[in-house]
Amino acid sequence: MDSRAIFSGRALPYLLLAPQLLVSLVFFYWPAVQALWQSFLVQDAFGLSTEFVWFENYAQLFKDSDYYYAIGVTFLFAAIVAFLSLGFGLLFAAMADRHIKGAQIYRTFLFLPYAVAPAVASVLFIFMFQPGLGLFAHLLQAAGIDWNPALNGMQAMILVILAATWKQISYNFLFFLAGLQSIPKSVIEAAAIDGAKPLRRFWTIVFPLLSPTTFFLIVVNITYTFFDTLGIIDTATGGGPNGATETLVYKVFQDGRIGSDLGGSAAQSVILMVLVIGLTAIQFRYVEKKVHY
Repeated sequence: MDSRAIFSGRALPYLLLAPQLLVSLVFFYWPAVQALWQSFLVQDAFGLSTEFVWFENYAQLFKDSDYYYAIGVTFLFAAIVAFLSLGFGLLFAAMADRHIKGAQIYRTFLFLPYAVAPAVASVLFIFMFQPGLGLFAHLLQAAGIDWNPALNGMQAMILVILAATWKQISYNFLFFLAGLQSIPKSVIEAAAIDGAKPLRRFWTIVFPLLSPTTFFLIVVNITYTFFDTLGIIDTATGGGPNGATETLVYKVFQDGRIGSDLGGSAAQSVILMVLVIGLTAIQFRYVEKKVHY
């Protein structure tokens, strides 16, 4: 049976694609082209005149030691958040996939954090870890830990990592759970009959069958940590203390909004876009080889 879609005219497929193409053009490609053009310009302090300076904004960036520090902070932050959110998402999905009483209720509650806005998630963790009022801050201080993320850069990084991880776990949980439910139970039961223990069944059968889902989530999580954590960092720490939590996306925002350096900020956004595209290409080039479809 032929299941191909047949259109009465040539114009109809293009008309159906037009809304999505228009949205992509207006909200993605046009801003990207504007940022690229802006990165070659310099404005005066009052925004009255603009000068084309070629690659001067990029040259200034690569002479700035703070920019290299922000790159290191970003990669550290992205690696930890992606690892933790994927790990806990997989753990919770494996637990929720079991046939237990009230499993649907647990799954529903695990979905909810994804609906929380990044700034709201950040505020929740600020309240819980606020040195004077937070419950977890009191527990840490009772354990002899001098907890104050407003003054300690490492503690501030831990705070934003926890908030960003908590926000992303639900997304990973949802996809891992769908992947687990798509695995034929007969394969797992056959391994159990052969004497394979639960942990061995998971790592030798279940996890390899989840590799397409895992690969997709790795790409999504890396993109999330590089771009979508701006609200969390801005609300929780404002990039401080002393730039300890200033990632590349926050530096773009801070230099453009507070520093009014539109050309330098645009150059940073172009470099950030190139970095993410490069990381995605590397993942497709090397990580996808281990994916079993």
